[in-house]
Amino acid sequence: MASVLRRSMVTSSTTKPRVLITGALGQLGSTLGRLLRQRYGSDNVVSADVRVPPAEIAAQGPFVYVDVLNYDQLAKVVVENRINWVVHFSALLSAVGEKNPKLALDVNITGFQNVMDLASKHKLTVFCPSTIGAFGPTTPRVNTPDITIMRPTTIYGITKVHAELLGEWYHRNHGVDFRSLRYPGIISAETPPGGGTTDYAVDIFHHALKTGSYTSFLGPNTRLPMMYIPDCLEGTIQFLETPREHLKMCTYNMSGIDFTPTELADSIRKFIPNLVKKTSPPPPLLHNSVILTTRTHTESRLQARLSPGHRRLVAAVARRLARAQGLGLVAQVLDRRHEQGHD
Repeated sequence: MASVLRRSMVTSSTTKPRVLITGALGQLGSTLGRLLRQRYGSDNVVSADVRVPPAEIAAQGPFVYVDVLNYDQLAKVVVENRINWVVHFSALLSAVGEKNPKLALDVNITGFQNVMDLASKHKLTVFCPSTIGAFGPTTPRVNTPDITIMRPTTIYGITKVHAELLGEWYHRNHGVDFRSLRYPGIISAETPPGGGTTDYAVDIFHHALKTGSYTSFLGPNTRLPMMYIPDCLEGTIQFLETPREHLKMCTYNMSGIDFTPTELADSIRKFIPNLVKKTSPPPPLLHNSVILTTRTHTESRLQARLSPGHRRLVAAVARRLARAQGLGLVAQVLDRRHEQGHD
């Protein structure tokens, strides 16, 4: 995968894509929209969602109302804006999907079906992220291959396996350029948690800065793969720009680092020493959850690499959240630690 990404296509001024981002107000869509506008021009990226956009996002470029369950509405936006790339982020995530499975099935399956039908008709490139939630208890937990056993135990995971297979079917039978990356848990300082199982890794920062205490629904030693959002988006853009002929498959794993709630809390205590972490019983959807990593290094090499990168990630998120929440004194202290090289 890394060798593929190194051969990213340089997009010239005459071949800049016309991009539609569905679910553009979510954790990933809001930031990716800004990055793609910087890369391709503000008018070449159309953001879409079913909510009113914040002023700063509305000011960045075109924004339209799109319900992905409404095929005609989606088709109208594609045609009128001459779209040739669709970044499909519209989905209900794991925790939210378990609470409302019918809506999750509608949005995650029917919405995706509408996008793929339009892609077949108008020759669109489609990127729709998948997730580690597409794996299951029988999936190999170390060095997880791109093609592996996938028996998820959540509605969200089931719909993502469906999307992967349906996207591959459209690619094979209709020539649609479908692409997907299985995202690990994404850590962001700019947007609040969106209802995923790994969102505790963001939520704990908010609680640490506001209350100094956090109750985790995951066990203290539950290890999950994670990635800081700038790394995720950089990899996504490289994947989008890779010429199709360099891709051997439609779907790949995407790996970053992994840690447990205890390890994360210990790292945060280096910046907020009085953090109290508690553990509560997990919700039902986590009883059969699978803990795995797509690590490609030996255990000893990974552990040698993890600590410095983990500290930098924790420090960066803590600084940004402190500033965003108006905690000026905390932000100043964290900034000084960063300048002095203590991250």
